[in-house]
Amino acid sequence: MRPPFAGLFVAAIVLIADHLTKWYVVGPLALPASGPIELAPIFRLVFVENHGVSMGFFRAGSDAERWFLTAVTIGIAIGVGIWLFRERKLFEALALGAILGGAIGNIADRVKLGYVVDFLNLHFGAWSPFLVFNVADAAISIGVALLVIRALFFAPRALPEK
Repeated sequence: MRPPFAGLFVAAIVLIADHLTKWYVVGPLALPASGPIELAPIFRLVFVENHGVSMGFFRAGSDAERWFLTAVTIGIAIGVGIWLFRERKLFEALALGAILGGAIGNIADRVKLGYVVDFLNLHFGAWSPFLVFNVADAAISIGVALLVIRALFFAPRALPEK
């Protein structure tokens, strides 16, 4: 499979997983009504309407700001999609696919609901090192981290000129 199509496959898997988990926590699990659910000593499910971008940053306080954030994230997703279709390396294509699938998942929520459904909370007692997030946010973060690690530690280096 060519790298761009492998990346699209990852994007589709992320998008499906993101929307299935959001559907489950809002629908059958009824998390908004039931309140937080402790799954492990350091992990719980808690419903949050995220009116910002990934993990709650840059909160949109009005409809105009919501649509501005939506337009910006659509622009970023288009840029990632163009990069994906030009990419010839499988590793990078898979990372870009994770970013693209996550971006589309959150864009769909913002367009449909006016906010993004977040529900995953990693915590250590009262301390939460991350804001509440979702599968899409995790995929975006992992994809970006993989690209940065690859660029910093595994990218081919130019030989110094003599």
